[in-house]
Amino acid sequence: MAAKDPLHGKLVTLTGGSGFFGRHVAQALLERGARLRIASRDPRKAHSLKPLANLGQIAFMPCDVRDPAQAEAAVRGADAVVNLVGAFEGDLMKLICGGARNVARAAAEHGAGTFVHISAIGADAGSPASYAEAKARSEDAVLEAFPRATVLRPSILFAENGGFVNMLADIIATFPVVPVFAPEARLQLLFVDDAADAVAAALADPARHAGKTYEIAGPEALEVMELHRRIARGQGRKRHFLPVPDSLARVFAALPGTPMNEDQWALLRQGNTPSGKLPGLDKLGVQPRPLGLFLDRWMTRYRKHGRFADRVRSAA
Repeated sequence: MAAKDPLHGKLVTLTGGSGFFGRHVAQALLERGARLRIASRDPRKAHSLKPLANLGQIAFMPCDVRDPAQAEAAVRGADAVVNLVGAFEGDLMKLICGGARNVARAAAEHGAGTFVHISAIGADAGSPASYAEAKARSEDAVLEAFPRATVLRPSILFAENGGFVNMLADIIATFPVVPVFAPEARLQLLFVDDAADAVAAALADPARHAGKTYEIAGPEALEVMELHRRIARGQGRKRHFLPVPDSLARVFAALPGTPMNEDQWALLRQGNTPSGKLPGLDKLGVQPRPLGLFLDRWMTRYRKHGRFADRVRSAA
């Protein structure tokens, strides 16, 4: 008889669980039989998860983690808590750091057995990027309130229907000339479902992972320019890629209404790869899958003739 999954029947609160990563974490936990409470400022964004859950397996509640009372309500009665709150705009110190502190304190006070905090590769209290500073200080705040917390620092996430790769794919499909920012920066992209499995692994075995910090990234480091070229090849499109000088990119990022703000530019420029000083996905029992395993199939919908592109080319 198969052993019962340690997450089966456990109530897990996901603060910030309606976001891109949170929805994937939710799916991974639902598959393992966990009960979920999705707590976020707009939990309606996660209502698409309802068909994946059994009756009573998932609940939704509005929660602004900047309010200690709302954070407390979100974690009350939970066996475990995962804090996924993040943003690139607004008062990041109050939202990312202050929110994490509120959630961790409430989780400790209400007896949650496990806490997983989602930080980011590049978290650095001395960084000029507010996001990186807030993420680093959020780690300190969480560990002060909940010393047995597990901290995960994921690299940039990719998926079929969201994330950085899709944003680039949309641009490459639309424009014949594509500006490339930080073309030589190296990114170690991580498949979002592998990152979600890492969260589940940390929750399932707190005796092994509690109190530790992990840097989790994909198996291959790519330069930004090479990533653009691979996406274009996957789409079957010829594009001219124009490297943007750092000085011009910095001005672009400072303009209002652009798709990249100053923090995102600073983080992209420094690259997004593990430091090598912390344990990685292998210590969580997760084998990361490379982007190349998915890219050609995912780019089919961007091709001129879709899945018939190869047939049209051969007929010509």
